[in-house]
Amino acid sequence: MMRMISPTAKALALICLIIVSTKSFSQSAIAVKQIKNNLHNSYYVSNKAPLTPQYFIKLPVTAIKQEGWLKKQLELQRDGLTGNLGEISVWLSKTDNAWVNKSGKGKYGWEELPYWLKGYGDMAYMLKDPKMLKETKFWIDAVINNQRANGDFGPLNETKPGRRDLWGNMPMLWCLQSYYEYSNDPRVLKLMTAYYKYEMSVPDNLFLKDYWENSRGGDNLISVYWLYNRTGESWLLDLATKIDKNTANWRQANNLPNWHNVNVAQSFREPATFWMQSKNPADLQASYTDFKLIRDIYGQVPGGMFGADENARKGYDDPRQAVETCGMVEQMTSDEFLLQYTGDTFWADNCEDVAFNTFPAAFMPDYRGLRYLTAPNMVVSDSKNHAPGIDNDGPFLNMNPFSSRCCQHNHAAGWVYYAENSWMATPDNGLADQLYAAGSVTAKAGNGKLVTIVTTTQYPFNDQVELKVLTAGANTFPIYLRIPAWCSDASLQVNGRAIAVNAQGGQYIKLSNNWKNGDRITLHLPMKIATREWEKNKNSVSVNYGPLTFSLKIDEKYVKNTNSRETAVADAKWQESADPAKWPTFEIYPASVWNYGLLLNKGNPAESFSIEKRAWPKDNNPFTNTNAPITLIAKGKQIPEWKIDQYGLCGLLPVSPVKTAEPKTSITLVPMGGARLRISSFPVVQ
Repeated sequence: MMRMISPTAKALALICLIIVSTKSFSQSAIAVKQIKNNLHNSYYVSNKAPLTPQYFIKLPVTAIKQEGWLKKQLELQRDGLTGNLGEISVWLSKTDNAWVNKSGKGKYGWEELPYWLKGYGDMAYMLKDPKMLKETKFWIDAVINNQRANGDFGPLNETKPGRRDLWGNMPMLWCLQSYYEYSNDPRVLKLMTAYYKYEMSVPDNLFLKDYWENSRGGDNLISVYWLYNRTGESWLLDLATKIDKNTANWRQANNLPNWHNVNVAQSFREPATFWMQSKNPADLQASYTDFKLIRDIYGQVPGGMFGADENARKGYDDPRQAVETCGMVEQMTSDEFLLQYTGDTFWADNCEDVAFNTFPAAFMPDYRGLRYLTAPNMVVSDSKNHAPGIDNDGPFLNMNPFSSRCCQHNHAAGWVYYAENSWMATPDNGLADQLYAAGSVTAKAGNGKLVTIVTTTQYPFNDQVELKVLTAGANTFPIYLRIPAWCSDASLQVNGRAIAVNAQGGQYIKLSNNWKNGDRITLHLPMKIATREWEKNKNSVSVNYGPLTFSLKIDEKYVKNTNSRETAVADAKWQESADPAKWPTFEIYPASVWNYGLLLNKGNPAESFSIEKRAWPKDNNPFTNTNAPITLIAKGKQIPEWKIDQYGLCGLLPVSPVKTAEPKTSITLVPMGGARLRISSFPVVQ
């Protein structure tokens, strides 16, 4: 299962590798090697001195082409809410919008537009969709052309007279960075340079003082380093120091500056980001400590996240506590950055955990609606007010396209960021396969010539990854293959010939070879059933098969409401022309028994389950109960006293083991990520 590590100063400089020479095909011992600090990728922008070199380097969004189920998720988003939000969201209206006015004034203008655009634009670049590219260009041009003489840009929001709210600009800077990767438009560097000179001029007592910007200053820091790595202007490092100093203190040993779920998932990476400049091991340690702290208290649940609803509250740590869809997106984004900074496969493992087991269940299967909050144990998804059972007063559990304006916009970045971080460059001019998915990467490697590596796989629903190298001529460079923490006996073939490796979970296999056109690599990642006991949460149990966590299969009854305006939360807004009948809300109710506990073989819990595999879904979307390519069959008993409680939520977990006189029965478990209603933390029954 996933490990929790605490890096030491020595460990920070090391990455675990299994070094394999494909020329000799000889057995090789495990060695811990340093990706040397004096190596610097020759073809892709990475950290300039004095910043600490990255272990892995993000490729331009244009380098990745997705296929398979991941491309299907992007297409569903394009054809669903993400691609059509402009006809619903008043925040994307081009009339009276502060993002298109040089004055920075307008009725609409804050985080919503850049939240949406950072995913929508990247999807446009990856899918090469003409309509999306045109829409993205409109907004990018509006932002660039309306920069003010003092260097500031965007909506002129002031929380107090003279105190400028800079939060909305932070995600917009990310939109501009992606656009630059796509276009190499020099206007982006010019805008960012002028804007950062403006930020340097803001006195510390007025800089990053409001709640959201203060919590999330790390996003600003990432963009400053992005620009520094392209221009090398040293004053940008002074600005980085200023940002770090004025950002909330995410370095506390046993506390967080606030417990808002998105802030935690998004902002805990800030100390590790600044560590690249400070080189202080305590800064990197702080991000690991924050991750561990929130999960020790509120994250004793499967799915990679933690139960905070809006804000984590003492005593509210049951698996029925939920997390915002925004929080899932930001956790995956943090994992992707921290993987680049640290080379620690732990972050890739967590990213997969959230992506496979939590994120897809937050949406309707067609991505035309989403839910603000999703929990590991969730047996009703309706429009009622469930407070104080959850820390949100209002209809926060329905699938509503008109509602929950932050997640309504920010969800767009989840899958596309995952896709564009699936491959990364390395300091030794190699390529690293980080998040296995069907598709291809085309990038410069070795001698600087473009190579394409085509991946064929149905991972995580299949345990085999096939890679094919396409190159115009022979090219010598390393390929790194990540071994997930749960995998203990990976095996490898090159051009059909087995190579002996003693690969352990949490390491990389490094294949150094003079690659020729058509060379093939086959990586086998055998999956096993494993149970995980959550002793701090009533001794409950979750069930994994490889990286997939499983939930009880609950028959889901969908009830449509054609007036989504009626069931939207209080701060939701929409365009007057938006048609709620075209974008209905859905409530989901259980149509089968859900209150089962698991019967487990105490000596060998894995023997309590049998695996059933089915044909791959014709629509290429495995994240539904109907389409699940893998199910598990187990034995369980009902727990009659475990019911929906007075708040309309799944009742609190009973303490395991639970004695029940109910008869033993066969139950089916399905992948957690496809279950919109779910029991994923199970009581154990006797």
